[in-house]
Amino acid sequence: MSHFSPAVTDYWRGRFGRGTVAHSDDNFQLAVHSGLDGDEDEQLMVLVTVGGKTSVILSPDLADRVRIIDGQVISESDFRSGLDGADMALHGADNLFYFTDDARDALIAEPPIGDIRRLTAADDAIFTAFESVASEQDLDNSQVELDHWAVFGSFDNGRLVAAASIYQWYEAPIMDLGVVTLPRFRGQGHAKRLVRTAFRYACAQGYEPQYRCQVSNEASSALAPAAGLTLFGTLDVIAD
Repeated sequence: MSHFSPAVTDYWRGRFGRGTVAHSDDNFQLAVHSGLDGDEDEQLMVLVTVGGKTSVILSPDLADRVRIIDGQVISESDFRSGLDGADMALHGADNLFYFTDDARDALIAEPPIGDIRRLTAADDAIFTAFESVASEQDLDNSQVELDHWAVFGSFDNGRLVAAASIYQWYEAPIMDLGVVTLPRFRGQGHAKRLVRTAFRYACAQGYEPQYRCQVSNEASSALAPAAGLTLFGTLDVIAD
């Protein structure tokens, strides 16, 4: 069994335990929380852990649309049937990866590898040049930004060929990450080394690393375990 940091497990337990828990058993939990009404992206969230438990939290308005009634016994199939009946779609799940306790210890003890360094505002020119040759789709998918909490670049003969940035996940002690490599330099280990370097830095600052990508993104989903992370589960939200 994988052992993840309490920073991870406590965060998700708290995230989905807010409001009124309408149903909870070993396999399915559903909570209704009025505090979600002001945030469109989070009015409905679904977390499925690798252990097989599905947790749902949604706003009262959406609970009414899905026909969740106080005191009603509800199963996951009831919930998903309610979504279909209300013509409500989910965005498409993200994989959530974290380091296990042992893997994090190994990461922290590992010496730096590769031609990688921290990027700052002084690197604006080389970062702009890097962006100019990366595809718009790659940049949009990765969400790597020079003004994020910490940014790292991997170089090949002095040229920036891959970049990763980390930023705080809401107000949790967790750092999310984006990474992008120029196409002709893929398959050379740049992204893997960047992920480990950025996350080693996050650990040193007291944060828990989080790697998140669309389930449908096979390359990104393969990079996470290659970089030493373990799948925790999937997260989905209501579609726009």
